[in-house]
Amino acid sequence: MLVRADTYLWAIRMYKSRTLANAAIKGGKVKLAGSNFKPSHSVQVADRYTLSISTVKKIIEVKDLVDKRGSYDIAKNYYIDHSPPVDKNTKLGSLFFEVNIKRDRGAGRPTKKDRRDLDDFSN
Repeated sequence: MLVRADTYLWAIRMYKSRTLANAAIKGGKVKLAGSNFKPSHSVQVADRYTLSISTVKKIIEVKDLVDKRGSYDIAKNYYIDHSPPVDKNTKLGSLFFEVNIKRDRGAGRPTKKDRRDLDDFSN
């Protein structure tokens, strides 16, 4: 069975679409034994791919070939993950704005005067 590299990476759920997998391979974000390759490259058992997905580096080894996308539980049977564990310190923090002014619990909603004071304090 011949399976394209972009199809394989899509089928094992490393990328949401085959187009994204194709673009990552063309962009040099996926390496086979340290070198670039084409998205049409035939995947073989025991190949090791290094993927750079945002800030995470994944190293996967092909365990078996698959060309149809299934659930994550089924997909993880087709590769071995050799990635180093991700440090919790290197993860990104919350993207939401954190309020640096604390109010007493149960104080209720700020009044108009409280909001003016907060605006004066922040400016």
